[in-house]
Amino acid sequence: MGWATIYSTTLAEVNANIFDISKLYGKQLLWIGLGVFLVVLVLSVEAKFYQGFASIIYIVALLALLGLPFFGKTIAGQTAWYSFGSFSIQPAEFVKVAAALAIAKYLTGINVSLKNFKNQFQVLLLMLLPMALIMLQPDAGSALIYLAFIFPLYREGLPSFYLIVGTLAVTIFLTSIKFGAVYVSGIILAILFLLLYIKRKQKPNYFLFIAIAALCIGFSFSANLMFDKLLQPHHKDRFEIILGMKSDPSGAEYNTYHSKVAIGSGGFSGKGWLQGTQTTGRYVPEQHTDYIFSAVGEEWGFLGSSIVILLFCSLMLRLWFLAERQKSNFSRIYGYSVVGILFFHFFVNIGMVLGVFPTVGIPLPFFSYGGSGLWGMLILIFIFLKFDAKRMD
Repeated sequence: MGWATIYSTTLAEVNANIFDISKLYGKQLLWIGLGVFLVVLVLSVEAKFYQGFASIIYIVALLALLGLPFFGKTIAGQTAWYSFGSFSIQPAEFVKVAAALAIAKYLTGINVSLKNFKNQFQVLLLMLLPMALIMLQPDAGSALIYLAFIFPLYREGLPSFYLIVGTLAVTIFLTSIKFGAVYVSGIILAILFLLLYIKRKQKPNYFLFIAIAALCIGFSFSANLMFDKLLQPHHKDRFEIILGMKSDPSGAEYNTYHSKVAIGSGGFSGKGWLQGTQTTGRYVPEQHTDYIFSAVGEEWGFLGSSIVILLFCSLMLRLWFLAERQKSNFSRIYGYSVVGILFFHFFVNIGMVLGVFPTVGIPLPFFSYGGSGLWGMLILIFIFLKFDAKRMD
């Protein structure tokens, strides 16, 4: 289904040769064919190898990222690829596998507990190192993927405190940008007085409540400063569009606007394969990569889009089930990492195409064009299936 959609978004002539590797659909078909041999290779390696050499694989992956400034190829302002003739490899797509193995290896170490702050810091470092190197390319989308490791960490005992604080910080930041710090501070104070009133008979720690409220208010007033100083102009434009603070269909909102037009024009059952006017007219930029779901919506409509979404949900639920039944802690943690990465790709990409999230460079697995993304996801999933094959009932 992914290849058929790539074909429709990149077709330039009638009766094209699908094996023509000078065309994007021909290259993708080659990546898919070679991916079959890659899967066989992954499954032929003993499961113990991936666990035993997880640390070495992680170090090699970081070295691959470190080499990009010196030997990498720059495309659209990003030095994120190694070029081999007409083909390019993006190491960031494979580093996710290495990070998943390294985190699983670390968490299965002796006396490692996510209740311990030292262990929390060390596992956070395993996530931040590749994120930092990828941000230097710069590639914010690929770096954000590492937030997906919150899934396995939470499953293995990461305190809910971090999720609550993170969610609260994001909520205060966005609402402060949208409505202003004074308005948000008023709401925080109202919630503070309400909580103190509810707990008045339990003798609450007034100092703690007031300190938390003061931190939240201080963060609220600093949100606009961070927004202006830390974000690039194009990032600020995307946030302001998502928050409804501005509209720019011919500028920063161009991709999302035409993406929504394409999806909406598909109606219930779609216009049919190769019949989408928005797709064949090339109105949606980057439609064969990050915005490929808009082609699904136009050609196959609500019905086809729902089927694609259900297929992804079924795959993630199946992987979740397999992860939970693992006897080995290592394979369970790795399995949850696979689910987290796949979910993050799927959720953010679909949300971006629908205009719910800001535009970020996160492809849709198995659909978006790119050999590195396809191979990285195949390796990620089939290593886990190798672990599951060795599971003892």
